[in-house]
Amino acid sequence: MPNLRTPEQARKWLDQQGKSVTEFAAEHDLDLHTTYQVLSGAKKGKRGEAHKAAVALGIKQGEMPLPPFQPVPAQISQ
Repeated sequence: MPNLRTPEQARKWLDQQGKSVTEFAAEHDLDLHTTYQVLSGAKKGKRGEAHKAAVALGIKQGEMPLPPFQPVPAQISQ
C-alpha cells in the first residue's frame, strides 16, 4: 500500500509544489469547493467528486476515472 497523506499533509504538499488549491483543482478537473472540503476533512472522499479529489491529493488510494472521450475537431483546409 502506498504512503497516503492526511489532509494536512496534502495541503503542505501543495505548498511545496507551489500550487494553490484553485490551480490543483483546475489541473485535475475537480470541483474547487469539493477539493477544499476534502482538504479540510469535511468530506472523506467516499464517492463521487470527493473521491476523485481525495485520490488526486493522495489522501485515498483508488483510481481516477478517465475523462469522457472528446474527439479533436477536424482541421478544415481552405
